[in-house]
Amino acid sequence: MPGTWLTGARSAAATNVVDAGPRHWRAVLLGLTDLDGPDSAADSLDELERLAATDGIDVTDRVVQARNRPDPVTYVGSGKVRELAELVETRQTDLVIADSELTPAQVRGLEDGTGVRVVDRTGLILDIFAEHARSSEGKAQVELARLTYELPRLRGHGREMSRIGGGRMAGGAGVGVRGRGEMRLEIQRRHLRRRMRTLREQVRRTARRREVTRQRRVRDRVPSVAITGYTNAGKSALLNRLAGADAEVADVLFATLDPLVRQARTPEGRTYTLTDTVGFVRRLPHQLVDAFRSTLEEVTRADLALHVVDASAPQAAEHIVTVRAVLRDIGAQDVPELLVLNKADLAEPEQMSILRRLHPDALAVSARTGAGLDDLRDALRNRLEALSPSSQARTDRPAAGEGSL
Repeated sequence: MPGTWLTGARSAAATNVVDAGPRHWRAVLLGLTDLDGPDSAADSLDELERLAATDGIDVTDRVVQARNRPDPVTYVGSGKVRELAELVETRQTDLVIADSELTPAQVRGLEDGTGVRVVDRTGLILDIFAEHARSSEGKAQVELARLTYELPRLRGHGREMSRIGGGRMAGGAGVGVRGRGEMRLEIQRRHLRRRMRTLREQVRRTARRREVTRQRRVRDRVPSVAITGYTNAGKSALLNRLAGADAEVADVLFATLDPLVRQARTPEGRTYTLTDTVGFVRRLPHQLVDAFRSTLEEVTRADLALHVVDASAPQAAEHIVTVRAVLRDIGAQDVPELLVLNKADLAEPEQMSILRRLHPDALAVSARTGAGLDDLRDALRNRLEALSPSSQARTDRPAAGEGSL
């Protein structure tokens, strides 16, 4: 069901995100492509359609405008908006999803021109994260990201958001003085800022607890391996295979958001930890990167990054580039990487040949069938043995804690 985070008291800021409720949404995707590359938007819109499906939205059509920069008022230009409005009416769709983060002015321009709600890529991803967050930490991180996104997008709704009692009031209080002359819009902003401060402190407390756990693992000389990669690459399935875990596995984007840490052992009995982290997509909203920074630090603090790739995805090579870019953004570019081409059983031979040529050191595995997992375990053993003595796990005692750490 789309719009889970809007269930209950709806924020007035969330005017460009899908409403909660049983309604079945139908949407038109809207994107831009460079004048010199008319097909450059196809892959991005394919991913946007998968995001929409994850959020329970049916996509009826796509509209692509060739221009080198977005129109500041309507995103795609007034002529394309008229064409879009006709399509919306003909196809009886009730939602437009733009493949970019829109400014408030662009949202208003598109909504005024089409007569339907407009959602941008960032709002859609935030909606999905809100639906899939399970733990209190995940919910707090998603809400913080959402409020960071909403705050600059607060806008009035006609007269109800106009200044109340403006001008010089009885008793000599002038415009700008708190009290009867304050705008409802400003009250909402102050409320959001207070809530964001509360959430930041909650996330900081969780981060401190996580740091204590990390320090305990360092003290016990337990190496850490962080599983990272593009969303839906099979990270959780691989965690289950390597550590005997029971992480949720689903063929949807962002099925799991909360980091899951499990204990595993090499064939010789060396103990290490495996951490399943949130998946990435192209143009991952910066609000989410900031809010989930403490969670993503599981990668920056790891001894080894197990970079899992869906080898069957046509854009697998681009996914590798995207993930490495995000890892650079969070400061994890120096963490040693072991590249794993998962879903090798589903990949076309030509696709595997290309990936192997591009990444000759990568391992081909299938978390579904178990193929290649022995080679992966051997590679993990070799990488862990190469760690400095201070990071090596002792085999004469278990790691601190069993199961979830």
